[in-house]
Amino acid sequence: MTAIPADFDARFFRSALGRFATGVTVITTETAPDARPLGLTISSFNSVSLDPPMILWSLTKSASSLRHYLHARRYVVHVLSSTQLQLAKRFAYGPQAQRFDGVALSRAPGGTLMLDEPECAAWFECYNLTQHEAGDHIIFIGQVERCHRNFSQPLVYHAGDFDLTPSTEPLSST
Repeated sequence: MTAIPADFDARFFRSALGRFATGVTVITTETAPDARPLGLTISSFNSVSLDPPMILWSLTKSASSLRHYLHARRYVVHVLSSTQLQLAKRFAYGPQAQRFDGVALSRAPGGTLMLDEPECAAWFECYNLTQHEAGDHIIFIGQVERCHRNFSQPLVYHAGDFDLTPSTEPLSST
């Protein structure tokens, strides 16, 4: 059995996908071999496995930073909080060098470049385990080596724009 062609265009599909709210992340790493900071805003982030701990995210094949992420050994996924809207916008557009202007940086415990942003809802330092081609995107699978979380209200992407979630309290403290 094979898939039948879609009965809708890309614009309609994008609108339908926008009905699903997603979290907003900034993913950082460094270029090789010159170690320039690299970062971008991504909403295609999800969990894959608890044992071993793994996550996934995807990047369009036309992204200028794709080759750097393909060859990066590690990266950090920063889950943005509702107070970090400007950070999400900063890393969504423009030249890489300008994205980092005035942004404090630090290192994750394993040495990977990360944003020095204590307001992030969570962060995950990942080993770049594997990538898979899927249509016009590359899916990255990261094995999580270290992570941290806060109980900040997350920033959400919904219907083509940033949004907030209604709850400020976690469902459980674990």
